[in-house]
Amino acid sequence: MGTEIFWIAVVILLLFAVFDLMVGVTNDAVNFLNSSIGSRVAPFFVIMIVASLGILAGVTFSNGMMEVARKGIFHPQFFTMPELITIFLAVMLTDILLLDIFNTYGLPTSTTVSIVFELLGAAVAASAIKIMQAEGGAMALGEYINTGKAMMIVFGILLSIIVAFCCGAMVQFFTRLIFTFDYQKKIKPYGALWGGVAMATITFFILIKGAKGASFMTPDAVQWVKSNSLLILAGIFVVSAILLQIAISLFRVNIFKPIVLVGTFALAMAFAANDLVNFIGVPLAGLSAYKTAMAAGDPLTITMSALSQKVQSQTGILLLAGIIMVITLWLSKKARTVTETEISLGHQDETTERFESIWLSRTIVRMVDSFFKSVTSVVPHNLRKTIRGRMDPHRAERVAFQGPKPSFDLVRASVNLMVASAVVSFATSLKLPLSTTYVTFMVAMGASFSDQAWGRETAVYRVTGVLTVIGGWFMTAFIA
Repeated sequence: MGTEIFWIAVVILLLFAVFDLMVGVTNDAVNFLNSSIGSRVAPFFVIMIVASLGILAGVTFSNGMMEVARKGIFHPQFFTMPELITIFLAVMLTDILLLDIFNTYGLPTSTTVSIVFELLGAAVAASAIKIMQAEGGAMALGEYINTGKAMMIVFGILLSIIVAFCCGAMVQFFTRLIFTFDYQKKIKPYGALWGGVAMATITFFILIKGAKGASFMTPDAVQWVKSNSLLILAGIFVVSAILLQIAISLFRVNIFKPIVLVGTFALAMAFAANDLVNFIGVPLAGLSAYKTAMAAGDPLTITMSALSQKVQSQTGILLLAGIIMVITLWLSKKARTVTETEISLGHQDETTERFESIWLSRTIVRMVDSFFKSVTSVVPHNLRKTIRGRMDPHRAERVAFQGPKPSFDLVRASVNLMVASAVVSFATSLKLPLSTTYVTFMVAMGASFSDQAWGRETAVYRVTGVLTVIGGWFMTAFIA
């Protein structure tokens, strides 16, 4: 077999990269657009400009270390170039089809989980064929595959779902107790302090998650940031609180608006900086394998040990990928569909429900209702009355809106972004694998649950929706 066929295969891989960028950003857009669009923090085009700038900043900060595609799931030193090209073609075709199916039905899923399990499945199949063809001394399947990585990701999914939901619910509950639904009157006494906490969390998230791979961030600088985390957080908090208090006192600024926009920028930047590998990592690994093989004397039989080494991707390729993602973000109708799914599940008021009532959702609602009745029965009557008064949605100031009413207010939007940033930053600092999609979705669901958005009439339908999305996440892994 000549090498020309593999040159054609590499070209196909690079074309697949463009399509994967398009379907990938369509699905992941919900992560950073949900809070700003749902709260109508600014005109739609302003939100899109902020998100676009975040994406372009993220790709320039991307370290380009395509480790997952190159050696994270399997050991490339045991494979030849033709075997790797075959694996990569199968992975990219599956990824495009799988993500497009989820986009069509408006369900958010994790591009990280899909690419990891596609690599795992394709590598297992290729390894099994190699083992069956080997004559004596066949290696065990576990020596070809990095099974520990896949198991850690599954554990990370389960843990992040629970932690994100609980954190979103608790932070939203206490934030709402402070600000109530009539939050405009509470901004002056409490806004600057709360805004300082939010800005510190989101800015630190940019440092930890977004800028860690930037060319100007040397290993020593990254280590300094990690070693002085508390000092950095305290400094950002103090400066932000002072500036926000000045803005509130002198200019009567609604400080929740800049917080939500900065949070949108931060999540868009982190998405581009960290999830770019999911879309172009595999094609670039295929290109690297082809170049390595062609430079050797026997391109069809040499093993790909070179792929175990770190290679910095070209900035031009990363910027081109960012431009493709921005164009897709502006033009894709499916991105709106996926975003609308998450927003509708967290809508503060009753609306047209997309999902049906099922037995499991009704059972969960009854169990949760019984649990809260038991808890409230031991809470003193006066305290219960105070909490009920401050959590009353009808206290919200009547404001005339041009166009549709926001799905939720700026308080919940800022909590969504702040808590998602905090959970992802903390997990990243501990080197725990998790999906930004899962965290942002479950934080939003926890906050909406705490905000009493799931009323008696809507709870069963929205629980069904959440179960459908979570079920889709695990289906992503199994199908991939």
